[in-house]
Amino acid sequence: MSRANRLEDYLEHIGQAAQDALDFTAGMDRDGFGRDRRTQQAVVMSLVIVGEAAAKIMDTYPGYAEAHPEVPWRAMRGMRNRIAHGYFEINLDLVWDTVTTALPDLLSQLEDVPVQPDAGGSPPC
Repeated sequence: MSRANRLEDYLEHIGQAAQDALDFTAGMDRDGFGRDRRTQQAVVMSLVIVGEAAAKIMDTYPGYAEAHPEVPWRAMRGMRNRIAHGYFEINLDLVWDTVTTALPDLLSQLEDVPVQPDAGGSPPC
């Protein structure tokens, strides 16, 4: 698989997982989310996928990430790390805010970010 295809895959993973989280919570309010463990689990996993793909882009295509500072790469990776390393301390208010505020903005930002396969460094050997 070429470098360009991997970058495109990572961007697609971010977009799909973000959209999944929005779909999982469609029609739900904060209280309903707080009572629905299945939806919580699904959304948290979606955020892990978003963060993992963002980390891959930052590590493998640093020039690309730097060329698009409007995309919150570090925040996505940071959310993934908070979830992965503090699973029993997940703040559902923060997760809800992320889904209702940050993810719609992220999807909008991704629409404006072109895939530039030659931007930013070579993948690690």
